Amino acid sequence: MTQPLIPSRLPSDAGRARPCPWLRVHGRAGSQSQPNTDGPSSSWLARITKFLVSIFLVLAGCSDERTTPLMVGTNIWPGYEPLYLAQAQGLYSDRDIRLVQHPSASEVIRAFRNGAIPVAAVTLDEALLMLADGMQIKVILVIDSSAGGDVILGRPPIIKMEDLRGKHVGCEASALGAFVLCRAAELHGLDCHKDMSVVDLEVDEHETAFSSGAIDAVVTFEPIRTRLLASGAKLLFDSREIPNEIIDVLVVRPEVIRDRKLQLKKLLDGWFRALAYMDAHPVEAAAIMGPREQLSGQQFTAALSGLKILKRADNLIMLRGPQPRIAQAAAKLASFMEQRGLLPNPVSLSGFVSSGLVEESAP
Repeated sequence: MTQPLIPSRLPSDAGRARPCPWLRVHGRAGSQSQPNTDGPSSSWLARITKFLVSIFLVLAGCSDERTTPLMVGTNIWPGYEPLYLAQAQGLYSDRDIRLVQHPSASEVIRAFRNGAIPVAAVTLDEALLMLADGMQIKVILVIDSSAGGDVILGRPPIIKMEDLRGKHVGCEASALGAFVLCRAAELHGLDCHKDMSVVDLEVDEHETAFSSGAIDAVVTFEPIRTRLLASGAKLLFDSREIPNEIIDVLVVRPEVIRDRKLQLKKLLDGWFRALAYMDAHPVEAAAIMGPREQLSGQQFTAALSGLKILKRADNLIMLRGPQPRIAQAAAKLASFMEQRGLLPNPVSLSGFVSSGLVEESAP
């Protein structure tokens, strides 16, 4: 099997080495001495303490969807903006649903792993990495399919993929960037492991590293694509060359479907209502969503042309059936990632997809 994609460090130290996403660092338990609790008095206190703790746990278990907001993690990407449009329109209250924007996809995954968020918007390859890392997840919504929004950009005089031999390429190596780079390299007769030096940069570092000349090229996506192209970057590759391979999904922990179903239904109902508003009022919707991406309404509309957002009917097609289409796409993607050393462990896709919430959402 091909060795995992290992990012290098630039002499300028613009990139930084990070552990692979499946590497865990475990803490060490303390070894403080405990007081002696022998004797009738301490035994009585222990029973009272145990009783109070049990009452607390019962009450904590009652802190369900009626009292705790559902935390939904995203990073910046035009395809996730309908969530924030729904929020702006008052379709989500802070008591029910709270959207949390993270600086990068890697941060979203870390937050999900650590239990800070039970719902995450990620790409399908990132969902596979989460499975390989031992996280239990289910896909409940197919958000979009990239059709030009994910790119590799070069600094002149680099104008084509073949010019990347021996160059430093920045990408988010623990997320989508590694897949895009290796897939693009393969299509253009390159080896992402041997023909270039990969610099691990999270999304919020892409523009600075590229503009300063610390890297020769960058694997990135909207809205950074629009801003860097406007500043003179050259388009080397975009996701139109790999149609239907970069897919964004909404994933949840299985117990969240059981315990917080009403909140999840509100989340999806708000999503589909926001899409309906975008169809009916495209200019107004773009004017609301663009500024969050640091784009004008017109630029945001142009950025949306680089992806296809899936409606409810599309989702029913992708999620339903004994072999859902999204599961088939995931199996094909997992095979590619394993062969290229991008997936540390084989993954099981049994029970990976749940169509019930979309089926129950408002048409």
